[in-house]
Amino acid sequence: MPRPGGRRLRLWSGAVTAALALCLTGTGQASAADVDNVRNGGFESGLSGWSCSAGSGTTVSSPAHSGSAALKATPDGLDNAECSQAVAVSPNATYTLSAWVQGGYTYLGATGTGTTDVSTWTPDTTGWTRLSTTFTTGSSTNSVTVYLHGWYGQAAYYADDVSLFGPDGGGGGDQGGQTAPAAPGGLGVTGTTSSSVSLSWNSVSDATSYNVYRDGTKVTGVSGTSATVTGLAASSSYSFQVTATNAAGESPKSAAVTGTTTSSGGNGGGNGAGLPKHAVTGYWQNFNNGAAVQKISDVPSQYDIIAVAFADATGTPGAVSFTLDSAGLNGYAVDQFKADIKAKQAAGKKVIISVGGETGTVSVSDSASATNFADSVHSLMQTYGFDGVDIDLENGLNATYMTQALRALSAKAGPSLIITMAPQTLDMQSTSSGYFQTALNVKDILTVVNTQYYNSGSMLGCDGKVYSQGTVDFLTALACIQLEGGLAPSQVGLGVPASTRGAGSGYVDPSVVNNALDCLAKATNCGSFTPSKTYPDLRGAMTWSTNWDATAGNAWSNAVGPHVHALP
Repeated sequence: MPRPGGRRLRLWSGAVTAALALCLTGTGQASAADVDNVRNGGFESGLSGWSCSAGSGTTVSSPAHSGSAALKATPDGLDNAECSQAVAVSPNATYTLSAWVQGGYTYLGATGTGTTDVSTWTPDTTGWTRLSTTFTTGSSTNSVTVYLHGWYGQAAYYADDVSLFGPDGGGGGDQGGQTAPAAPGGLGVTGTTSSSVSLSWNSVSDATSYNVYRDGTKVTGVSGTSATVTGLAASSSYSFQVTATNAAGESPKSAAVTGTTTSSGGNGGGNGAGLPKHAVTGYWQNFNNGAAVQKISDVPSQYDIIAVAFADATGTPGAVSFTLDSAGLNGYAVDQFKADIKAKQAAGKKVIISVGGETGTVSVSDSASATNFADSVHSLMQTYGFDGVDIDLENGLNATYMTQALRALSAKAGPSLIITMAPQTLDMQSTSSGYFQTALNVKDILTVVNTQYYNSGSMLGCDGKVYSQGTVDFLTALACIQLEGGLAPSQVGLGVPASTRGAGSGYVDPSVVNNALDCLAKATNCGSFTPSKTYPDLRGAMTWSTNWDATAGNAWSNAVGPHVHALP
């Protein structure tokens, strides 16, 4: 944990900038007489009709935008993973080129148009995004080359439902006269909770999927005619619309409906069963890195949640395992470890298993790995007696499938499950990030998000100003982003190092932590930043680690623990 690895900086040369200047973002609407001239645009026949540079392309079954297959192409070295197809077209005709993409940087374009060649692009995306551009062929143009490619050194990209709609060029494309579907009708609210609204609508002929919009912003895509939008604030009203999509494009939005969430009846969503209103979380090291070696029984009583670090990835995608480092922990026996967990629980504490850490490689990126994650974590809970799980994945996560995994785990473990998260500061700067979106998606079963406010440098606060780590303003102005972004105050905690040795940078004296808690909960002891309102239900604080705290004479927990528990 908490010491995040370096984030790669993307450096754009003048040549790249010039290339991007060629990108066009115009879109066109296909006419009733237009056909799709691309062959195998859904990659249901493998790479038939397509040519990919340096063997960079393959087809995969997941993720797929529609059907059972999609393209996956991986840049390598000086190869940008270009996959292309020569398409027959008619002269002096207007065409709309589109594709659904996700993953790394993705470019879509056409060359040999006889007029102006076109391209469009998108940066990294965690969900399917439609790229589209238009062009007009020259007076003697009978063929163009359409292409997709990634960018050098970046992640693999995925593409599906590539189409080129316009007059039939005689090349035998896939879709015949298909056009974008009509807007869905019958949209209505079928249920609400304090953090979700359930919707349903009528099916649309020729639609392959549907997009759900909340207050004008797309929040999810589904294949059926119902969806539940989660991560909402209690007692709040939202406007919803739905569109239908197919390979030809997306329909207009449906008529809007309003959904109003119910009252939370307390501190907001999330599970805090058995925990005090204000809680302290500490990570316990299952390894010896120079900090004091501890048994679970050695952890001071000021800690309400003890996160055992870490569960590790296995050879099965998404699955995790845990092995007590008895040798590194001076002969700590497994049976004693289990007994110590039970003793802590008898004293009202929660002991959970943390997944990830700085070098963790757990990846939950499809439905199968989500199931493996839930099954393996639940197995560890049964084996060792853990109360739940902590998500400390510092190399990114997929919000769709981590949400699926946590909901599956919740179904297995029941309502007493504890779920905590420890994202880096960068992961909680925007509600569109994978981590933040996951937290909002599982808000109704989430206990607390303890963001790591260290190893960060300078970051934006909720007021748009830049704050430097190691200050009360950094803690309060960044926590404000989550408090205003949809999490309940009871689901927000301040993560800090227990000592100067606990992190590479960002250590603050415990008095600064206490001032930040006071500022957020009571609007006292603030720095230059003062929140617009108080959050008396703020959950508390977290530290890495109980071992580094012990090395420093438990100075952190002795100061911060009583202060947290004395908050209003």
